Parts: sequence; structure tokens; C-alpha cells
Amino acid sequence: MDPDYFRSYDMCWGTLGTVRPSSIFHPDRDAIEIQAALEKKVFNVILQDLSAGVKKALSGELQSLLLELLMPPLQYEAHRLQQAMAGIGTDEETLLEILCTRSGKRLREISAVYQQLFKKDLEKELKGETSGDFAKLVLALLNKEDVAGVVRRDVETLFASLNAKKADPGPWIDILTSRDLSHLEKVLMGLELESGLMVDQAVEKRFTGDVQLGLSILVQCIEGPYVYLAKRLTTMKAPIVQGIMVSHCEEDLLCIRAAFNKLTGTSLYTTLQNKFKGDYLHALLAICRSED
Repeated sequence: MDPDYFRSYDMCWGTLGTVRPSSIFHPDRDAIEIQAALEKKVFNVILQDLSAGVKKALSGELQSLLLELLMPPLQYEAHRLQQAMAGIGTDEETLLEILCTRSGKRLREISAVYQQLFKKDLEKELKGETSGDFAKLVLALLNKEDVAGVVRRDVETLFASLNAKKADPGPWIDILTSRDLSHLEKVLMGLELESGLMVDQAVEKRFTGDVQLGLSILVQCIEGPYVYLAKRLTTMKAPIVQGIMVSHCEEDLLCIRAAFNKLTGTSLYTTLQNKFKGDYLHALLAICRSED
């Protein structure tokens, strides 16, 4: 791991992130360097907003990446949710990624920022983009909370829903969005012992459509959110890679890097080099920070 990580450890707001305050940070000098780089294409950039300067100096994937890095974390998550619902069709997996990996408290903060940015209620927007059992799941995730429960009772309830003539997603939605993580880990373990199946296998076997996708991702995130995010990264699709890396670079990208390495046998740093190129690659590598 690169030595700058340890030098910046005490300054870091989340030591599992890859983007952190630097012990050798010189804002005045760095601002001059950024200005000089942009002035190659932008006239008198010092008088402009940095975002506007980036938009005029750059284009394509690199522009998109740098503009997203300029967004505060909550604003960026709100932006990703809005983009997932924009235009024709809905990007269900991006919605689920954010809703399943963020705490109830974080989602309430994101909802407030969404209202400020887009003058729209996030819950109403999600209602308009989803339907049926999937809508119930998405809204329950947005409003998730920790309610006391009994592990054995929850296991029995989920097992009964699986064995019904038609599997009922209702109990799964209610329980998996309203218990704390340690409780849910015990519930899933108990359910596997009771059913003789891995939980994701049971979900795939008994449910269909969007609600199957949603419950499957939710189960994966309960069992190991970093493994789920690492699996998403293996697609090496630019929007997915960019979204996850920007979202988590200040918080826990090191954990995702470790999960990716364990899952694939190759570091994220090396995999990025095999897939992307040019300045966009250099920017992604700077966010990734180093080899594992």
C-alpha cells in the first residue's frame, strides 16, 4: 500500500477511503496548477466557476468524471438517483445499489438534498418510476429503520412465505428493511439451515421479475456489501465503475478494492489498466490510488 496513505491517516475523515486530505496539500499552489492546466483551453478561467472551467476545457468521460468528483457526497448520490430515473426506462440496479448499501440515516439525508436540488420529493419520484411489489420494496428501502425482532420468528416467517403456493414477497420486504444488520445476518443464516438452500438460491427460485432482482441484491448487501459492489465493478462498464468509485472514494473504497481482489484474483488497479485508457484511465487510477 502506498506510503502516503499512512502519512495522511490522521488527517483522514474515513480511513477506508482512497481520496483523503494530504499532509503535503498546498491549496494556493494546487489552485495555480489547476488554473494553468485549464487555461490551455479556457480563457481567463480564474474568473470562472471550476465546474464551468471543466465543462469548457474537457469533454466526454473525463469531463463527466471530474464534474462528479466536484460534487459533495450527498449531492452526488442524489444526482445518481435522479439520473437512474431520467429519460425513458429506469436503471433499477443503480437505484437498488444506492438504496441497499446506504443506511436509513444516510438515505434521509440524500432525500433532503434531492429535494433541494431538483425541487421534487424523492419518494414520490420513486413511486412514479416503479410499481407493484418492486415499488413496495424500493419505498421500504428508502424509509428503512431498525425495529426490534426475534430471529427465530423472522426465520419462520420467511420460511413460511417460501413454502406458500405462491411465494409472498411482503414478509421479505418488511423484515429485510426493518432490522439491524447483525440481526439480519442471523436471520439469513437460520433460513439457510431451515430451507437447505442458500438464500439467494431460494429468492431466485421462488420470485420473479424486478422484485426478485431487488430481493437478491438486498440479500447480497446484507451478506456482504463490499462483495456486491466488487461484483458490480467486474462488469467494467464505465458508468458503473465511475459511479461506485466516486461514491465510495472518500469512505470505503479500500474495502471494495480488497473484495474485488479476493473475488477476481486481480487488483482493481490492474483491471482498470486493462480496460480503460488515456486521461480517463489516469483519473480512475488516481481515485483507486494504488495496487493491492
